[in-house]
Amino acid sequence: MENRLLKAKATLPQFDRDNLKTRIVHLGFGAFHRAHQAVYTDILAAEQGSDWGYCEVNLIGGEQQIADLNAQDNLYTVAEMSADAWTARVVGVVKKAIHASVDGLETVLAAMCEPQVAIVSLTITEKGYCHAPATGQLMLDHPLIAADLQNPHQPTSAPGVVVEALARRKAAGLPAFSVMSCDNMPENGHVMRNVTCAYARAVNSELADWIEANVTFPSTMVDRIVPAVTAETLDKIEQITGVRDPAGVACEPFRQWVVEDNFVAGRPEWEKAGAELVKDVIPFEEMKLRMLNGSHSFLAYLGYLAGYQHINDCMEDAHYRQAAHALMLQEQAPTLKVKGVDLARYADLLIARYSNPALRHRTWQIAMDGSQKLPQRMLDSVRWHLMHQRQFPLLALGIAGWMRYVGGVDESGKAIEVCDPLLADIQTAVNGSQEGERRVHALLGIEAIFGKELPLEATFVEAVMKAYMTLLEQGAKSTVAQYAAQY
Repeated sequence: MENRLLKAKATLPQFDRDNLKTRIVHLGFGAFHRAHQAVYTDILAAEQGSDWGYCEVNLIGGEQQIADLNAQDNLYTVAEMSADAWTARVVGVVKKAIHASVDGLETVLAAMCEPQVAIVSLTITEKGYCHAPATGQLMLDHPLIAADLQNPHQPTSAPGVVVEALARRKAAGLPAFSVMSCDNMPENGHVMRNVTCAYARAVNSELADWIEANVTFPSTMVDRIVPAVTAETLDKIEQITGVRDPAGVACEPFRQWVVEDNFVAGRPEWEKAGAELVKDVIPFEEMKLRMLNGSHSFLAYLGYLAGYQHINDCMEDAHYRQAAHALMLQEQAPTLKVKGVDLARYADLLIARYSNPALRHRTWQIAMDGSQKLPQRMLDSVRWHLMHQRQFPLLALGIAGWMRYVGGVDESGKAIEVCDPLLADIQTAVNGSQEGERRVHALLGIEAIFGKELPLEATFVEAVMKAYMTLLEQGAKSTVAQYAAQY
């Protein structure tokens, strides 16, 4: 029976899918990967005849995504949303899709041990690395890691699965693969290298030495706004393509990918599909994490508190728009090392992207997992300002906005559903402190987020305290207006 997606009103895979080889195993078949790395690889197959295909894997959760993909011969739709028109592409570079708990861990490890596999890539979100965001080091007491170390041949964590696959390749005399993180973290390749090697060393020091000598961990900077898929999204995709696709995803037209060119077993020619292959990704990562992701988090907390459900709603408030733009250029841009980029133009482009009314990117979604995001999106910049004795009122307001948000009650007295891997620590701090100054001190005491030194910096504590007390007394809208007016 012909696949109905091949009848969709969309750009269809015109290449011979039988020629594809599963040379990349990807852990984390979520919306972002579908709309980003897989699209670059699909363009390469379509335009350059590339034979690089994917085996998609979900380790924890996302069973339905894999089932949906299998049900339609591993095809799925990516719709690009702009204010005036939607366009769609059916992506055809996925050869296989498996789930650790449905198909069995052995199936996953066997796929990673196929001789032709050259890259294992990951989009598992910051919390999937089982590391302390403040230090970038593996948390050996993390429940998943502790369990894996007790039973290293049956791991459940991403670091555990990668190390076990590498151990099996070593034992079989197969070459190593490169491990490429595509998550939104500074030096994501270095973080993945840290957690992989630390975990391997806890399992077997000889294996750790082999990994350090044979595996590379290229860093990447990824950028494309991909809102969480809703029923409304899937309806809209069906409306434009004529085909219902439960694995479909929608995103903005803009996409960017900067990749450290450091692979041990080859790679696709992603530069022919618009990626930038460079020696050093870090300056680009910092630019994106601080200017884009930092302002996104700022808008997520303070927008949610003000009752704005989506980022484009925030952009309709002139004060929020002004504050986000000033945060980017006045407080984040000065901290950056990137060369040859017009940062004023980049900031204007970000504001235009945030204003896209078709995206409907929920503030609540961006607000998730703040404990993992604050260190690289805001706190590193704060440290730069402290070192250079500069003011950082909007960064302080963003941090105070997070503190108000994780208090769990919005300005109209409604409960906020706070999602965070450190939720127990956050709730202990919130429940064990009075609202006000004591709350700020209690949250600053979470070392996994703020580290040891920052909470001892009086300038930092005073700036956050002032912003927090203003939010309590005047509310988010009025406070943002007041702070925006400082620039």
